[in-house]
Amino acid sequence: MRAVEIKKDLFYVGVNDRTKHLFETLWPLPQGVSYNSYLLVDEKTVLFDAVDISYSDVFFSKLENALNGRTLDYLVINHIEPDHSGSLSSLKTKYPHIEIVGNARTADMLKGYYGITDNLKIVSDGDELVLGKHKLHFYLIPMVHWPETMATYDSADKTLFSGDAFGAFGALDGGITDAQLRPEKYWDEMIRYYSNIVGKYGSPVQKVVEKLSKIEIATICSTHGPVWTKKENITKVIALYDKLSKYEADHGVVIAYGSMYGHTEQMAEAIASELAAQGIKDIVVHNVSVSPHSNIIRDVFKYKGLIIGCPTYNNQLYPEMDSLLTKLASREIKNRYFGYFGSFTWAGAAVKRLAAFAETSGWEVVGAPAEMKQSMDQKAYEAAIALAQAMAAKI
Repeated sequence: MRAVEIKKDLFYVGVNDRTKHLFETLWPLPQGVSYNSYLLVDEKTVLFDAVDISYSDVFFSKLENALNGRTLDYLVINHIEPDHSGSLSSLKTKYPHIEIVGNARTADMLKGYYGITDNLKIVSDGDELVLGKHKLHFYLIPMVHWPETMATYDSADKTLFSGDAFGAFGALDGGITDAQLRPEKYWDEMIRYYSNIVGKYGSPVQKVVEKLSKIEIATICSTHGPVWTKKENITKVIALYDKLSKYEADHGVVIAYGSMYGHTEQMAEAIASELAAQGIKDIVVHNVSVSPHSNIIRDVFKYKGLIIGCPTYNNQLYPEMDSLLTKLASREIKNRYFGYFGSFTWAGAAVKRLAAFAETSGWEVVGAPAEMKQSMDQKAYEAAIALAQAMAAKI
């Protein structure tokens, strides 16, 4: 397996994973995922992050090809999560004299995960490492999305090795850079990656965007997804992270519902139809038992309005809805308009519990909740229409 030369002195030695079904055993990977690793060759050689242990053989083959007989001097760990460090023990066995570069939090995790305590170079924010003509500058970016995360900037080529920041789901289908592939297939997967993995940490991401605004970036080498080399794409990538981390959203509505026998679904359909009649064009309707929660969370990050509905189940929320709301709550999304509806057969609890969620979310509640007993009647229909009209007026 050969390495891919991205530019002079810089090689891609990452791998694709088209086998793993769930990222972090949570988030679907219908298009796979890449684990990106990069080798920079100068008077000294430096590897930026490694790969998942499952792909060590392919990774080492590419790395040896790029080294072309030279040894490996440094490993920079921008992010130590095991999908980027799983092959680390084997790497240290192959290159026992390698110096591992990371910050103090990295060192603590190195010891905990792999028992590695020697040949460490601890760096702080703003420190520099000279490789020859290439000079590396280190920027600590904690909680994007782990506390040890950092980014490394090569000032000679204006290349940013960003760790998981600016990453995207999706394997790389042949091409590595945005000049070699169609980047449009990755934009929604970047939003899904951000919302699922990084979404809770809007404030730390804002600090990163501010910190990196002071440097000129010609290439972004993330640990997942394409290498960004075109100016317009780099601008879009950074702007997307800026927007998402501010919890800004487009003027559309997500309707997420649970339904056992189709009655609550009829309420969701009535709401969607009335939203369209009121001129709302961006409407996304999700059945929580069918749509991956990953996609619903992505769309909640994309759109300003959210309407949730489900039946009562054992005097609780419908379980799939309860699971979704737990995931949404953990992301602490801000600045959304929220409406809700529910149904019951003999004792209503869903609407009460959705009201409790609304209170803790901090979102602005729009309209009156619509509640239905057993099946759709004129009263329930009119309540659903009124809820849709109130949301449309806000949007």
